[in-house]
This record gives sequence, C-alpha cells and structure tokens, in this order.
Amino acid sequence: MKISLNWLSEYLDLDGLCVNEMSDMLTFAGIEVEDIHQQGVDSPLVVVAQVVAAEQHPQADRLKVCKVDVGDGGPLRQIVCGAQNYKVGDKVPCSLPGAILPGGIEIKTGKLRGIDSCGMLCSASELGLPDKEHGLWILPQDLKLGTPISEIVKADTIVEVEVTPNRPDLLSHWGMARELSAITGRALKKDPSCKRATCAAGSLITLEAPEVCPFYTVVRIDGVKVQESPEWMKEHLAAIGLRPINNIVDITNFVLHELGSPLHAFDADKIQGGLVIRSARNGEEFLALDGVTYALNESDLVIADQSGQAKCLAGVMGGEESGVSDGTTSILLEAAWFLPSSVRATSRRLGLSSDSSYRFERGTSPWNVLRTSGRAVELILELAGGTASPAHVAGKAPSMYPGDDVTGRKNATFSEQGTEVSVTHLLHTVKLDWKQLDQISGGVIPHERGAAILKGLGLESPDNDGIWVIPPWRLDLGRPCDLLEEIVRVYGIDNIPSRYSGPFSEESACDKAHNYQMQLRYKLAALGFYETQTIKLIASEAGDNTIAQVKDALPIRPLFDGDLIRVSLPLSEDHAVMRPAHTPGLIAAAVRNSNQGAESLRFFEIGRVFRNTGGGKGKDIEQDTLGILISGSREASSWRNPRPETASFEDLLAVLEALAPSHTWTAVPAKPRDMAAYGADVQIDGKPCGYMARLSLSRCRELGLDRPMYVAELDLRKLQEIATSSVKAADLPQFPGSSRDAAMEVPATTKNSDIEKAIGSARQKLLVDHSCFDVFSDPSGVKLLSDRKSIAYTFLYRAADRTLTAAEVDAAHKALLEHLAKQIKGLNFR
Repeated sequence: MKISLNWLSEYLDLDGLCVNEMSDMLTFAGIEVEDIHQQGVDSPLVVVAQVVAAEQHPQADRLKVCKVDVGDGGPLRQIVCGAQNYKVGDKVPCSLPGAILPGGIEIKTGKLRGIDSCGMLCSASELGLPDKEHGLWILPQDLKLGTPISEIVKADTIVEVEVTPNRPDLLSHWGMARELSAITGRALKKDPSCKRATCAAGSLITLEAPEVCPFYTVVRIDGVKVQESPEWMKEHLAAIGLRPINNIVDITNFVLHELGSPLHAFDADKIQGGLVIRSARNGEEFLALDGVTYALNESDLVIADQSGQAKCLAGVMGGEESGVSDGTTSILLEAAWFLPSSVRATSRRLGLSSDSSYRFERGTSPWNVLRTSGRAVELILELAGGTASPAHVAGKAPSMYPGDDVTGRKNATFSEQGTEVSVTHLLHTVKLDWKQLDQISGGVIPHERGAAILKGLGLESPDNDGIWVIPPWRLDLGRPCDLLEEIVRVYGIDNIPSRYSGPFSEESACDKAHNYQMQLRYKLAALGFYETQTIKLIASEAGDNTIAQVKDALPIRPLFDGDLIRVSLPLSEDHAVMRPAHTPGLIAAAVRNSNQGAESLRFFEIGRVFRNTGGGKGKDIEQDTLGILISGSREASSWRNPRPETASFEDLLAVLEALAPSHTWTAVPAKPRDMAAYGADVQIDGKPCGYMARLSLSRCRELGLDRPMYVAELDLRKLQEIATSSVKAADLPQFPGSSRDAAMEVPATTKNSDIEKAIGSARQKLLVDHSCFDVFSDPSGVKLLSDRKSIAYTFLYRAADRTLTAAEVDAAHKALLEHLAKQIKGLNFR
C-alpha cells in the first residue's frame, strides 16, 4: 500500500521526523517498508520558464537550441532540448544548474553536441510526478515566470508498505497515522470521520443473503453535480497512483484510502426499485467497470435491482451499466460488510482484484461502515451539492469476537443512534495479568509504560482493573498474549536486554550435511563452475516444444524398467517424470548457454533425485546427489591463450579429485549405457561413490552441440562420509627418497585401473608413491604394434628410518616389476 506523507501529515504532525527514521520505526514494529521515493522537487532552482526562441541544433536532427526566460531579470538562458511537444511561448519547468532532481540527479552546465546548455527543460516524470503528456510538462500560461515548481505542486514522499493480513486497520492513511501515533507518542489531529451518518430502516434494501452480507447500508443523494474534483483531492489520489475521474468516484476512492472501508456509488436513475443483495445465478453474466463480461456462479454475491439485473459484484467491482457518469444527478452510496472468504473466493476465481477486494478479503471492521459512509456523504454534499437521506440500514453489524468464556473476557456494546433505528456494535474485552508482562520482558517494561502503550493503541480500561476494552478497529486483539505482544512491539524488542546466552546445541546430521554442501558450492565456484537450480520434473517423451529428457539421465546406478517415478496428473508434458539424475537439467542448461554463444560450460547442481527400486516393486527412494557438467574450452580465450584446449575426461576427473584431495580417486570402466560414449564408475579409496561419462556424439548432434560433453553424478552421503572422515596425520619424511621409472608394453585393451590394482596388491613397503606420466600407441603399427600400447610409470621409494641404498631401491623395484608381470597378462618391460 502506498502512503503519501503529505496526506498523512493532515492527521499526524510529522515535523522533525526523518523519513528513514520513520521507516525504521515501522519496520521494527512489524510493518515492512518496501520502497520510499520522492514525488516532485523541493529545490527553488526548479522554476517556471518560458521558451522565447527555438532553433534547430546544427549537429543533431532531434535537438533544438532554446532561448529561455526564467524570470530572474537576467539574460535569456540557452538550453539544448530534445522534446518535440512544445512551441515558442509555452511555459515549462526549468531546472537550473545546481538543482537536485529525484534520483539524486544534479543539473550542471555542460555541452550537448558542442553547444552550451545552461539547465534542463523537464517533463513531469523527471520531477517525480505522473506524466501529464509525452514530452515536456506544458504549464498554464497564467503562472508567473520564476515561480518555484514546489509552490505549484507540493513535493511529496511516497512510502510503500507491506501490511500483514491480520492488520487490515493499517490499510488507510488514518489507520497508519493511528499506528505511528502509538509508536512515536505524537498526538493525532482531528478524526476525519467524526461525523457519523444517521440511520433509517432499510426500505431500499432487500437482504437475501445475510450469511454473506449481514450488514448493508445505502444513502440516497439527489441533486448532485458530477464534475472535476478539486485540485487538492486530485493531488492526493495521483500521489498514490490513482487516476482522478470525477468528484463522486474520486470521493469514494479518497475515503477508501483515508479510512480503509470501501464504498460504491450507483447512478440512482439506472436502478429500478430498490437494491437486492443476493447470490448470483449459475451462468449469470456481469459487465464490470473494467469492460470485461464475467460468468458468475452461485458462490458469487451480487447487488441487483428489482429488475433482477446484477449491478455490482459485491466487494469486488461495480458494474459498467450502473456507474456514475457526467449526466448523473442522483446517486445511491453503498457501504457494507461482506464475508471475507466469499470476496476472496470470487476474486480468485475470476482473477479480478481491486482496492476494495484487497481490503474486504482481509476483513474490514463493521464499525467503520457508517463512519466511512458519513464521511463520504459530507464530502459529496460539499463538492457536488445535493441533499442526502439518512443511511438505510439492513441487517446488523456482525460480531467479530467470541462471547464470554472462562478466560475472563466480557463484552461491551455501544450504539449509533439514528432517526429510526440504532446500530449496535459489540466490543470485546480482555483481562491482562501484568505478571505475564514481567515474565516475557524480565521486568524491564514498567506496568505504567505498558498501560500507556495500550491506551496509545486505542484500548481503554475504565475501571483500571486489568480489563481492557478492545477498540473496534483492532480485530486481531482477542487474547492476553495479543496485548502483551503489542506492548513489546511498541516498546521495542531491542530495548529489552537479553538475560541468557544461547545454549550449546550439538551439530545435527542435517547441519553437517548442509555445511558440507555449502563447502562444495564454494569449492566448485572457485573452480569456475556455476550452480544451476532446475525443476525436479522432466519430460519423458519428446513433444512439440520439448525434448525427451529421460534419455539424458545418467544416474549412479543404471536405470531399469520401472525405476522411473511418473506423475499421475502432470501439469504439462515436460513435467511428467521425477528426475532420476541431475544430468537432464544440466544438459538442458548447457544447451541453452551454448546457443547463446558460451564457449566454456561448467555447471553443477546439488539436490535430490528420485527412483523406484526393484523394478517398481520396492519403495520409492530419494537421494541427495551432486551433478557436474564440463564441456567446451578448458578456460576462457584471451590474448595469452586465444585458442584454449578443449576440456577432456581427465579434466572432469581432476575436478572430482579437487573435492577430496587427500583421498584416492579411481575411474573404473563401466558397462556401456545409452547416450554415453563411454563411462566409468567413480571410486574413492576403493569405495564406489558415483558415475562419470562422456555424452555420445549422436546425442550431442541431436542437441546441436559441436563439442564433447562430460558429466558426473556423485552420491553426496558417501562423498561426505569419506571426505569428512578422520585423517591420520603422518610425520614429514626425514630421509630422502629415490625414484625409478618403468615403461611397460601391454595389450591395448588393458585398463589403467587393472595396473593400479596390481601395484596396490604388491604391498611393497618401501613404495610410497607412483604415477603414470606417459601413454603411447601407434594405430599404424609402424613404431608399435597396433594392438599394443606403452605406459610409463614413475615409482618413489623411501624408508622412514634411514636413507635407502641403491641396492635396496633396486631390489624393491625389481620385486614390484616381477609382481606386475605375473598379475598383468601380456606385459613386457621395455
């Protein structure tokens, strides 16, 4: 909701209260401030000026060089302007050098295309005001030159607040003034609604749906003159973003935003007989003020006339056929209370929302109905003339509070007397035990201060016996704890010192998992990866606008028939299956980025995947996994490396090793899978932990990719267990080591993992490290048989208690090679 501080200051003295300070007060009181912006300017350097001459800019087709009189008695000012909607002789706003416009823009003397410009001719929007026209703001000719714009349109500050659903009393300027008065201790000015409407029996009203509309009033005003609203009212409405229409409609909008209860005005001549409040008929059509015809059903409430035609959609919007027009001379002014759930259901079903429905949905106060009606009648008689009847009343004001119960509550009433009937409102009382305040505040808040806060909020305790009468606009106060919350909220929870420090809480398994996942995110981001967050539902079959994402799923374990979990009633064809792996979403993200010209693709996603077990016979399982994708250039191209190498399978393995650098990662070739050119099971310290693969070339071509793509899927639980397990620290070696190299010629089909296993099985105590540093093959068979390959390893030997002799190293190395020759078939040393 938008609050105009100029409007608000009519009900509360805001002098000396900084806008930012007020924003902090509201925020700490539970009222979220979403935005603060300036409308208009206070600067005396923005004045009324007249265009005396305008010539074409010599170097720009759309610019003109203007001579401007700003009324200071000095020489004409030269200003370059790009607007096209003015002519010589027009009066326009002119910002002189030194002026500060909304947004912090400072006007300075400068040059535009080589021509000096000493100021700026302004549009309304550049001054923070609604645009009057396209281009410069053309001012009335009777304005005196040099008059500050702030004297023509008063500068205003607009505060946008988000009001919680339990505080409908704040959805008005008077309600916000009342709240600020309680928070700041500043006294309220005169209540704008002090004049209440007199009441009469509802002869104009037939109430057929009292369960949805228990309280309905209407006032007939004859002899009104529909015309333009006065400037002060138009300024108030324009400040909060409403377009002035005519004095009658503007008054209903003005009172709505002043007091918070909606009103509606009918053209009385377009109403046959009286008003009938009834449920709509199934299929009944209603033409609303927005020009759209809506189909209604029995759950909707309408205001009809005796002819049976619906004239208004109750609590939501009026009808176009009964609206006030320039020829209207008599009106029926509606003020009512509608059941919030009924208004909410109609508004949601029809997709039709208005300022009225926004307030009715949250529950307006029945007590406010006649107050807003009286205020509107007063303004209409003042601004449109005419004579008004008493308020015709049907039904009774509903009770918004429970009756007597064992908690000590009791009810009180007050009546509004009219010429023929009285309207009784039920007030609510709550008994407050001050000991409860001492318990929750530690005795910091004095009882006298608590009582003063409640009185500032409109509560009364006539007998000072701890029983407080709740004001009729505070429908959210029904229990003692509500009153205690109000006291602490206004007093300021920051002003209550903490008595206890936070107790120690051992880190839970969920905490540990979250912290570890965040560490992974930071580490992968440092490695140049971007995190993706994709929807957990994917497409099972290819459609007109979708691709079959299921085929891209490369989970840790291969998929079998029945492993997929299908949505029984999917919203669309691309949300039909719960993802069994992250790879479909990662591949889709990579394709989008590749189509946008991205050269290096590095993505990861952490989240949950889903699958059946046992071919659909087992229970559905959910598993947290890490998905990684790498493709394209190894690094971004630059002057240093204009053509970087393409990422490879080894790059993906290196990324995985960086996630747990103190552990041994092994890629064990796995059985072929669909859409994978080749793949490998990932093991950490010999324990299975995931799967990695290269996407098949045919699938890459289908997706429009011209580069290889590598993906990996890791079990987060296992990865966390291994990576966070206790690490045994060893002393730094005190003695030097000695290395030996060995070139082995093996069959081309020999797996590197087989060699690694053979080296590990040798259990050579002096061997502390080894690595592969060269692989050679010759498909032509010239230098090496085509069915053979050469692999070179380096081995490091060291003893913890002495420096090894050459003979000891040679003996250990010979024993290792002999073991390898026995374990690996077809191995020859070169």
